[in-house]
Amino acid sequence: MVTDLHELPLTAPSTAAADAFNQTLRRYLSYRADTAQPLFESLVAQPDFAMGQCLKGYLTLLGFKQANRPAAAAIARDASRLAGAATPREQMHAAALQAWADGHLERSLALWAQLLREHPTDLLAFRLSHFNLFWLGRPQAMLASIDEILPHWHEGLPGWGAMLACRCFALEECGRYSEAEPLGRAAVALDPADLWGTHAVAHVMEMQGRHQDGIDWLAGLSVHWANGNNLRHHLWWHRSLAHLAQGDTTAVLQCYDKGFRDPDSPLTCAQPDLYIDLQNAVSALYRLAHLGVPVQGRWRELADHAQARIGDCLSAFTLPHFMLALLADGREQAAAQMLDGMRAFGAGDDDGAPLVREVALPLCQSMLEAAQGQAARAVATVRPILARLPELGGSHAQQEVLLLHCWRTARAAGCDDDARAACEQSGRFFTGGWSSRAVFAVS
Repeated sequence: MVTDLHELPLTAPSTAAADAFNQTLRRYLSYRADTAQPLFESLVAQPDFAMGQCLKGYLTLLGFKQANRPAAAAIARDASRLAGAATPREQMHAAALQAWADGHLERSLALWAQLLREHPTDLLAFRLSHFNLFWLGRPQAMLASIDEILPHWHEGLPGWGAMLACRCFALEECGRYSEAEPLGRAAVALDPADLWGTHAVAHVMEMQGRHQDGIDWLAGLSVHWANGNNLRHHLWWHRSLAHLAQGDTTAVLQCYDKGFRDPDSPLTCAQPDLYIDLQNAVSALYRLAHLGVPVQGRWRELADHAQARIGDCLSAFTLPHFMLALLADGREQAAAQMLDGMRAFGAGDDDGAPLVREVALPLCQSMLEAAQGQAARAVATVRPILARLPELGGSHAQQEVLLLHCWRTARAAGCDDDARAACEQSGRFFTGGWSSRAVFAVS
């Protein structure tokens, strides 16, 4: 029997199919733009491959896009059918894919956790768990998951750099910066094109207010990003935050137009409404607009994408970004329709429904109320869920823009205690000259 990168058995139709699976797995761990190519091409010729179909389905769902769910569900059915002749590990992956496609991500997380208890070096279970726990706002669980399997890993295993990078990021999100940074640097030393390791170290520098260090770190490594996927856009966004903290708004706009939101770039053309790209763009423009920097017509194309995604609530953290884009472009009617779509989703049985209903919806409603000049009402709407905003997912650096809205609204309403609470919540993890100073200081 052929095996995966960590010698775990694969019920593959041929050695070539297993090789294509492993190539794709390596590229997935490395955030390559061409991640899916080997596997997808192989599955055309040899579709009867349970783990190949699982990986294809997982990759289809990673974009948090409702329009992709029917395709993912069809792939999950194929994987489940084929898994009947596969190993118990492969069957559990098929079940995890089916649960995710059906909107039951908590079951997927439980299955991945079980897989890691039984097979601690299962690369897919490890990386998918890390990814989804992050977007569910559970950094302590991210770290616990990694620390549980770490004794079974060693430097000779493929993906060791990914393990170092993920542990770095988990430690950073838990506020343990001095422990985090050496791990991220070690991952990048193994592979200068390690985008996740580069990203994790950039986060440490952002949290510690080491803005010039962050600019230098990212500038020095950017030559290695040519084969990277959209995470390289996010790295340019991180660099823009460092420039913003230094007051260089011209550099921020340059990063925006050339680094992370060039509509004509191949990556953007391939996925013009990718959730993290829209998050990057909206949060940058919102910060700039707050500082009084003209952003010309840049809001329009973001609002177009947001309006087209009304009713798509698979990424709770992206929803307030959609709302900010709509309101910045003056689309209050579309914003109201978006709230209706969120209410409908929140009444459903998707595992994400309670989070959308209880946290994302009131936050977005407060944004619309603030845009309509009802600042006091907007503060009252968001006040009960302020402490729950981290549940929406995203990093501390990414969460800052949501708290900036809360702070601005409280200031407009004359609610000093609420403004102070938002500012303090934003700065909790920033230990040295945190970036919010340059943003929140505007009267």
